[in-house]
Order: sequence, then structure tokens, then C-alpha cells
Amino acid sequence: MQQINQVYIDGNWRRTKSTQLYSLINPATQDSIAQVTMASVKDVEDAVAAAHKAFASWSNTSAQTRANYMNAIADEMQTRYQDLIEAHVLSMGCPAHLVGAYHLDCAIDAMRYYAKLAFNMEKETRRESVLLTQKAIGVCALINPWNYPLHQLVGKLAPALAAGCTLIEKPAEQTPLTDLIMAEIMHKVGLPAGVFNLIFGHGHEIGPLLAEHPKVNMVSFTGSTRAGIEVAKNAASSVKRVCQELGGKSAFIITQDADIEAAVRYGVEDVMANTGQTCNALTRMLVPKSQYQKVIEVAKQVALEHTVGDPRLAETNMGPLASAKQHQVVKDYIQLGLEEGASLLTGGAELPERLDKGYYIKPTIFTQVTPEMRIAQEEIFGPVLCILTYDDIEEAITIANDSQYGLSSAVYAKDAETALAIAKRLEAGQSYIQGSYFSMHAPFGGVKQSGNGREWGEEALEEYVETQAIIYPS
Repeated sequence: MQQINQVYIDGNWRRTKSTQLYSLINPATQDSIAQVTMASVKDVEDAVAAAHKAFASWSNTSAQTRANYMNAIADEMQTRYQDLIEAHVLSMGCPAHLVGAYHLDCAIDAMRYYAKLAFNMEKETRRESVLLTQKAIGVCALINPWNYPLHQLVGKLAPALAAGCTLIEKPAEQTPLTDLIMAEIMHKVGLPAGVFNLIFGHGHEIGPLLAEHPKVNMVSFTGSTRAGIEVAKNAASSVKRVCQELGGKSAFIITQDADIEAAVRYGVEDVMANTGQTCNALTRMLVPKSQYQKVIEVAKQVALEHTVGDPRLAETNMGPLASAKQHQVVKDYIQLGLEEGASLLTGGAELPERLDKGYYIKPTIFTQVTPEMRIAQEEIFGPVLCILTYDDIEEAITIANDSQYGLSSAVYAKDAETALAIAKRLEAGQSYIQGSYFSMHAPFGGVKQSGNGREWGEEALEEYVETQAIIYPS
């Protein structure tokens, strides 16, 4: 069993001062694969101090210097590609042949993308007698989730490095293996000491220490809405910036005149990807009553095409949920859906056939779902789709917007122009039309209780930047 008893602070690996251990569990086998020693309060203080000390120098490097480091990091990520695949398979059970598409390729491309955007920091704007310049915001705490551990890390790390910020990263306790590899990469490419610091710990313990710290200038957090509220409360005492990417219950409107088969296939596959552990998954499918029968026929067919099982087998396209806790949460929601009166089209809480261990859930689809049901309002974070019906497009838009969340949405209509008109009326930070997919050029973030701020796109860089106005005599 691997023993992880070091943190990466100020350019060096050092033994943590803590004796608190956390066991990493392979969700496919339920075997313990490593023990991680959690960081102590002293480790957190040292990491913040290192980042604070490094900021003056790093923030004043040229864009070309920062871009060179970032491109070197991307090169080394490509070199460590197989190691990164293995980390995802072991710690979260993603099928090995899907890790690249789901977790790695975009992350590597994004490091190069933000290396180019580093040069935006050297642009200046004149407005009559005013000169506008940009400065890195300072020391940033990156608090990362377990569902896309590398992808979400790079979505924060790359724009922060490009801006000239220094960083303390805390991965989710369940999935630190990718972060260990990234720290090794930072060390190998010679990133200056203190620019990137890695500490391990439970979110409820380490999160407040970072969010409250007076020398931390910004917190970027991805996780649940409940935890995001606590981060914001802790950060308020020092009036720091908080960027939050939180929960979602995204609606997918399929119109009467859409290509029903293509639309339903797109929606079901979206929810089942990454075993449903995707914050912007289109978990509420809104369909016209007149097309309901065809919709459920196609939805069931697509769900049954999924092979659930060992993530190391080529035929598997859906692995386990990432943890015992999340497995239980999803099972409880499936039971709740039945109690609320929804009908189970396919799936359920039992282990799939031929499997006797692991945190597996079958692709699950509920029909006869009404908007007020908890399974239609609350984030389940598993391979569970709710199908709701509507009479006309006005009702569909009303149902779609009747949510505490507003992270993402989608529309599939007869053509892009029709879909666009509907998408513009949806209360969500993103909307995918006509079967489109994630783009790192598109700013990602939510409205309402799905958070604030934006990741990805050029807008992500702005989260790590302060604007300075220099006023000349007129």
C-alpha cells in the first residue's frame, strides 16, 4: 500500500507535521490503495507563507517566462499521460480507455491555451487621460473536487499561473493521486519555489483555514452549494474574492419538432458520462407530451447500451461511483424517487448483474416525474435521469427555470436558430444547443445557487486579475 506522508511546500517535499491518516479506496474493488497523511495547521501556515513570499517575484516575471513554464508543464503532462490515467482509474474508477477524453486531453490543451493568454497581462488600455493596467490578484487557494480532479485543477491552475498568481492547492481527500503527479511535474520543470504548494486534508478542516487566512487574496472553490456557502462565509472576514462553481440540476429541453432519436441519445449519454458525476449534467429532460412514448423508448434503449463494470476492461463504458458515501447518496435518491411516485424505466439501486462488490449503480431513468419532486429539484450526482413532460414551450421554459440552480442547460430543436431563441431565455451560465459539447473557450459558471465567477475561456483569467487605473493630468 502506498504511503503518502509528504506535502509539497516552497519547492520541496516535506513530511507533514500531522499524524492524521486517510485511506484511499479503489471504488471498483473497495480495497485500500494508499494512506495519506493529512496536513497540519502548521503545514497550511507554511504553504501560505511560501506562496506569499514567492508572489512579488513571480507576479513580475514576463508573460513569456510564465508561458515557457506552462508549456513545459503541458509537455511533462503528456509524458506522464499513462501515470495520470492510472491515477484516475485507481482513485475514481473511470474506465481506462475513457480517461483521456474525459479528464486529460482538455487539461493538457488548456495549459497551452492559457500560456498564450498570459500575454494578455501585458496589454494596457487608454481611456482619454486614464491608463488601465492589470495585476495578478495575489495568493490563491484552489480547493478542488473529486469528480474531475485534473480537469478542474487545470481550470484553476492554468489561468492563475498565467496571471502571475501563487498558489496553495488542496485536492479532494478522495482523489489526491493526480495532484501528486502534478506537483512532481511542477518540481521537474523547475517552477520557482513557492509558486505552487500542495497540501492534503479534509475540506471542512483545511478549507476554513485557507478561506479565512489574511494572506490569501482569493479562493477558487468547486464543490457542493452547501460547502460553497461555508467557504464564502469564512472568506468574508478578510473581504477576499471567491470564485465558486457549485451544484447543478440542469434542464434539457427537447422540442416537438426536434430529431427525437438524436436528442434523446445525446441527453442520456450526457447524464451517464463519468457515471453521472458531472455538475452540469443534463439530469432533467423536458419533453413534449406528444413525443413522450417515443422518448422513453429511445431513452431505455440508450441506457441499456451502457456496460457497467471493471474500469480496466475495454468493453466497460461506465465505472463505479467514486466513493462509498456517494454510492449511498445515489441509492437513497433512487429509493426516494420511488417513494415520491416516479416510475423506474430502467436501472435501480441494486448492484448490476455479475458484480458483487464495488460502488456501482446501473444507468437509471425515472419517468412520471413532476417538477416539485425532490429528485427533480435536488442534485443527485449519479447516473440518474429524470424525464418530465410539458404542453408547450412556455411551460417548458418555466419548468426549466424553476430551480435553485443555474449552472447549465441545453436545447435540441428543429434547427440552431430555434434552439438559440429558447436558450437565451434559460437561467443558466451555459446552454448547449443541438447536441454541442464542452469547450474550454466558453466561460463556465453558474447563476443563482450554482455559484459566481467563471472558469475556462478568457473570462477565467479575469478572475485572477485586479485592474489598476492610472490617471494622468487632463
